[in-house]
Amino acid sequence: MQLILVRHALPERVAHGDGTHADPGLTPAGRAQAARLVDALAGDPVDALYTSTMRRAVETAAPLAAERGLTPATRSGLREYDAERSEYVPIAEMARADPATWERMRAGHLPEHVDTGAFVARVQAAVEEIVGAHPGRSTAVVVAHAGVVNAYLAAILGTDRTLPFPLDYTGTTRVVCARDGMRKARTVNEISHVADLL
Repeated sequence: MQLILVRHALPERVAHGDGTHADPGLTPAGRAQAARLVDALAGDPVDALYTSTMRRAVETAAPLAAERGLTPATRSGLREYDAERSEYVPIAEMARADPATWERMRAGHLPEHVDTGAFVARVQAAVEEIVGAHPGRSTAVVVAHAGVVNAYLAAILGTDRTLPFPLDYTGTTRVVCARDGMRKARTVNEISHVADLL
């Protein structure tokens, strides 16, 4: 089967500090990016659409769901590593807002507060459950997060860096998944559909 992994579009920054979980929706620019996903996948059959439970992923999938007449299935296992945090800083602002974390991420590692092993295991289990539900020549689109897509790619590529690739908003990554367990990344971070919006 073909797995198309999509990073969500640009979300709002959230600075609560009040103990609630930050779960931002998309900015106007993010909504424009999400709309471009429809044309980006126009040549692909889409047999199923999945998202993480986080608003930025759900809202990114909405235009594609409407165009294809699909109801996205949400999966909590596809949540980003920061799902329980009380603030959300878009990656473009990370270098200024949190230089130490930014340098860790540039080096390919998750922030220090993340249990990397548990996160990768959760992501792998969630994605492999989707793969198992769509055997044969099916195509499933999964709209999630940069950390999620990277963690899955790191696992199938066998790299020791959990964040091996810089992934752009609404970038798409294609993985071929065979019944014998073979997982092959065909493309990583396709962005021609949103290059002018990044």
